[in-house]
Amino acid sequence: MGISIHNVEITLLVLVVLVALLAVFARRLKVPYPIILVLGGLALSFVPFVPNVRLSPTVVFLVILPPLIFASALNTPWREFSFNIISISMLGLGLVIFTVVGVAVFAHFFLPGFDWRTGAVLGALISPTDIIAVSAIAKRVGLPHSLLQVIDGESLINDAVGLLALQFTTGLIVSGTIPSLSQGFGQLVWLIVGGVAVGILIAFLVTRFDRFLIGRFSTGTDLQMLVSLATPYFAYLLGEAIGASGVLATVACGLYVGHSLSETVSSRARLDTRVVWNTVDFALNGFVFIIIGLQLPSILNGIRPNGTGPLDWPRMIGEALMVCGIVIALRYLWIFPGARIAHFLRTRLQKQKIPAPGSRELVVMGWSGIRGVLTLAAALSVPFVTDTGAHFPRREAIIFLAYAVILVTLVGQGLTLPVLIRRLGVSEPRSEQDEEREARKAMLQFVIKTLRGLDTSEDEIATQAVDQLIRVYDQRLQGISSTSDKQVEAQLDRKYREVARRLRVAQRRELNRLRREGHFREATLRRLERELDLMELRWGD
Repeated sequence: MGISIHNVEITLLVLVVLVALLAVFARRLKVPYPIILVLGGLALSFVPFVPNVRLSPTVVFLVILPPLIFASALNTPWREFSFNIISISMLGLGLVIFTVVGVAVFAHFFLPGFDWRTGAVLGALISPTDIIAVSAIAKRVGLPHSLLQVIDGESLINDAVGLLALQFTTGLIVSGTIPSLSQGFGQLVWLIVGGVAVGILIAFLVTRFDRFLIGRFSTGTDLQMLVSLATPYFAYLLGEAIGASGVLATVACGLYVGHSLSETVSSRARLDTRVVWNTVDFALNGFVFIIIGLQLPSILNGIRPNGTGPLDWPRMIGEALMVCGIVIALRYLWIFPGARIAHFLRTRLQKQKIPAPGSRELVVMGWSGIRGVLTLAAALSVPFVTDTGAHFPRREAIIFLAYAVILVTLVGQGLTLPVLIRRLGVSEPRSEQDEEREARKAMLQFVIKTLRGLDTSEDEIATQAVDQLIRVYDQRLQGISSTSDKQVEAQLDRKYREVARRLRVAQRRELNRLRREGHFREATLRRLERELDLMELRWGD
């Protein structure tokens, strides 16, 4: 037992070092880190002395998946999500069903040993897209914000819908019976409605707990961070416990909490929450993506004849390429008419004034269907036997084909997506700097208007304070609006940041000198250091 634990410790330490090194390497190459981690793990899997690290579906679904989904939902703006809900549903719900049906038909006719039921299981596995990989690529190359919001929302919804489809399709094979239309519809409604209700309930309780208990009786953020980290597990496990969708419960909970975060916690708690969840998100994804690459030997061993026989590589590669091709083709077949239908519904029913999606944007969206950890974890969770004791048909082939789709879409489409975006000229028409400048102007104008509306006629000191604040904020407003030359404005901004950075460096030197000489308490100096850290965070240094 001690040797086993010792081996686990060494393996975890090695994985931590590898994740860190490969992530640095990815940044140097300016390549999204999920791609480098998968390729690194894949290369390591062929090294003889590397241990066989197996990805347990139970660990993924109960330990890794809830915080990953919650972190993605937490960072998804509710206003944009609800604004794009028709387009998101068209992809997250409609495309999943279309993929399941399309792959089932294709497998029945073109994959030896597959029927429509095993094909439907394969389709359910490879229908969800991976939000982390797509976002990492799209944000780096400046994908339009409107497209990015739809793609992110799609990944949140199709994770849940894909797992629901998998549960339904595997149930057909395991039980050997086809439920009636009313039974299937009722089960689907309960999975969706029950999951969403549980997620909203947990989020409601957590936000009220933050607002009325922690906010009033605790000045620190430790308890709030503990509750935040436990929240996705509460939502997921309760959703699963009542027979609903734990994934949907986690999504709904994350959206609700993220929407309420500005009103329920303190400024320090908000900063700490973002830092904690960004760290958790990166760490878990780093482990998962590198382990995905390490899974190849165990998957190949599972499909070898009698466990030791030779593999029919030409047939396996041919089938894998056909499945990858049909998955990509199905996405394009759905996206072009689906986008037109979604635009029609949004403009006619919701009265939204939005431009019709262009062909170039739809091509990019079609190429963004990258698969990831959920597909592999779901594939490994496929039962070994049916209720009759028979082996689950084509289980090993299903896992291999799902793994092939992950590699081809993550590496192939992931590496070529930035090139495609640049070649098609699909970029944000309005830069983030322009939007941020307009938002700052609106905030400063509101502050000045509010200050001028204050009645300080009976308090001379208050009048002086208000006048001074008005001059300060008016000067900031003039600094934003004084020049229309973007090149000159960029130079001023660059010089301002450079001088401010030099001042902060000088402040840190003085702070360290005071620390060495012991003039002030360490707690006092740490508070000053935190202010400098926040200033650097504010300016992105």
